[in-house]
Amino acid sequence: MRRGFVAVVVGLLAACALVGFASAFALASSAGADTGTTDTSTEPPPPTTEPPPTDPEPDPPKPLLIASGVTVGDLAVGWMTPRTAGELLKRRFSKPLVLVVSPTRRVRAAPQELGAHARIEKAVLRAKSARPGVHIPLDVEISRAKLRGYLERTAARFDREAVDAGVVLRGLKPRVIEAEPGRRLKVLRNALAIRKALARHLREPIGLDFEALKPKVLNAKLGPSIVILRESKTLLYYVKEKLVRKFGIATGQASYPTPTGNYEIVNMQLNPWWYPPPSDWAADADPVPPGPGNPLGTRWMGLSAPYVGIHGTPDAASIGYSASHGCIRMRIPEAEWLFRHVDVGTPVFILSR
Repeated sequence: MRRGFVAVVVGLLAACALVGFASAFALASSAGADTGTTDTSTEPPPPTTEPPPTDPEPDPPKPLLIASGVTVGDLAVGWMTPRTAGELLKRRFSKPLVLVVSPTRRVRAAPQELGAHARIEKAVLRAKSARPGVHIPLDVEISRAKLRGYLERTAARFDREAVDAGVVLRGLKPRVIEAEPGRRLKVLRNALAIRKALARHLREPIGLDFEALKPKVLNAKLGPSIVILRESKTLLYYVKEKLVRKFGIATGQASYPTPTGNYEIVNMQLNPWWYPPPSDWAADADPVPPGPGNPLGTRWMGLSAPYVGIHGTPDAASIGYSASHGCIRMRIPEAEWLFRHVDVGTPVFILSR
């Protein structure tokens, strides 16, 4: 009986092995049929070329905006970026000031020319963290030295001296000029007004303040006048604008030339003494009293030029030459005639021609 049981078990095991082998063969045949080949290789599949998935790029950060209602200086910068606010502040501060010189003359000056610098970066930095509605001042630094220098250059352009009424030459004819007031820029006062405008960010026109300069001589009359032509050795006598008489004269030597310029008669003497001038020309000479042979003749008309005058001369042969110590010599009768027709204050114009 035991021998029979063993035989049954062995048979069952053999049957199971046959069934397993048949199943494996069927599977192999099915795989070969699907690929069109009977290759039973176990090599791994080729790597895939598809890139691995990546994370999406993050959105750029939104710019920080200044809180609503914030102002810097006189500019509302709420809901602006700090960069935009800075550019607008710079543009507004850079607007030039208009300086009014006269009703018809204005000068435009940029704040930088006036020595002004606004602390824009500092103000914008404060605005970035400010609460809504906060006002932030825009500080301005001003160089007093640079502002003063600008105003001094402006004064050099627009200051003018007062003009006295008087007699001048136009060509060879005397003319009367009217008195004209002058002006001088008040540098310190105008500097203060400009500093206030820059600090308060004001751009209304600023009228420059000038000091009025009054002429000393307000009126002048055109009476007798003398015009001396040094090289031509000629004296012209005018009454108002009319040439009345012409005289031949002698003028100064090359070493002691008659000076050119605008003068007037300041001293008149009848039968004068002659005193030697302080120069080597008359170093050993003594004073000469009035009378025949006096170097001044009989009349002396002293000018506002030192040691220079119009006078007669006993040396009539010197007329027409450069012979004197700088004075204007005339023939004695002609000097006496001129003496009667002029007075202290009569203008004398000496020209080189």
